[in-house]
Amino acid sequence: MIKRVFLIVLDSCGIGELPDAAQYGDVGSNTLKSCSTSSKFSTPNMAKLGLFNIDGVDFCKPEPHPSGCFGKLAEKSRGKDTTIGHWEIAGIISEKPLPTYPNGFPKEVLDEFEKRTGRKVLCNKPYSGTEVIKDYGKEAIETGALIVYTSADSVFQIAAHEDYVPVEKLYEYCRIAREILTGDHSVGRVIARPFTGEWPYVRTSNRHDFSLEPYGVTTLDSLKKAGYDTVSVGKIVDIFAGRGITDFVRIKNNTDGMDKTIDIAKNKDFNGLCFVNLVDFDMVYGHRNDVDGYANALTEFDVRLGQMQKAMRDGDVVMITADHGCDPATPSTDHSREYIPFLAFGTDVKSGVNIGVRSCFSDINATVLDIFGVKNEGAGESFLEEIRK
Repeated sequence: MIKRVFLIVLDSCGIGELPDAAQYGDVGSNTLKSCSTSSKFSTPNMAKLGLFNIDGVDFCKPEPHPSGCFGKLAEKSRGKDTTIGHWEIAGIISEKPLPTYPNGFPKEVLDEFEKRTGRKVLCNKPYSGTEVIKDYGKEAIETGALIVYTSADSVFQIAAHEDYVPVEKLYEYCRIAREILTGDHSVGRVIARPFTGEWPYVRTSNRHDFSLEPYGVTTLDSLKKAGYDTVSVGKIVDIFAGRGITDFVRIKNNTDGMDKTIDIAKNKDFNGLCFVNLVDFDMVYGHRNDVDGYANALTEFDVRLGQMQKAMRDGDVVMITADHGCDPATPSTDHSREYIPFLAFGTDVKSGVNIGVRSCFSDINATVLDIFGVKNEGAGESFLEEIRK
């Protein structure tokens, strides 16, 4: 009997362009394939589970006898960002994309923000997070202004030096922005981006996301309502605006995230879902077009996955997936519209089952709820009977 599900999202680890990739400027994108070209890439544990047996993932040698279940899922929502991807995994199909601001935020939004914070705004355009503090950090410190910028995603990001704007004050400014950004300007996330040190400055681990609250019933909502535990590791608690979560653990990076997940597997008695996001793949490597860095991060995850396998108990299931792509080998530094992988293993899971190509990420939602016998009030169709022993 399955008692604990660990759902691990390798943030941005897509496995090839979706049929509608041209609409998003992502023809040819394949995040995993790009990483596999690097000498830093080695994922024997995921390979053994069936990663390279997934339909279309034909750029590495398949496993003759996969020990897990495997497949891929298409995105039905309109978008390719973290919020929409995770929400779809959790049962919400987004019929329209969240708003983006390629030309910066409108005057009425910034006027209200400046009025309520008492600080002026710098930048107000799409920018690399590491470059924006290099280019505007000095002026922000000298003038007391806040660096506000965006990206190709639906985000309102606020950067400030921790020595001049304490982290809690920066979080307060983010809450103000979250209150302002409603209606047509309901961005997916307001993100605190603190930095420190001397020029060219470095970002700290005190990033915090203030997300739009999900507008439908999620896996987390349904499980919590039914009395099951829902444990967040990493920014899951932020992506879902804290809703439907019974316990959460913050992390510093991928390694810390897997360490804490393994510790939960070893030492935490719970009955329900542990939902994990590992963001470094996307934030540190994908957006910076660092193929070797991304590949090495996948290699390091694979090592930790081996440790996770040893920590598992009878009745545990581990599912591995992604939320979108972010191909580090393309000229673009933005997310890419890709299929996401699915791997599953555990004492109650069959070996060598190919679930094929699923029509939406929400099939994961339906399957997790099916495991616990909870009614699905969201999207998706369960494939539990295909994978359960």
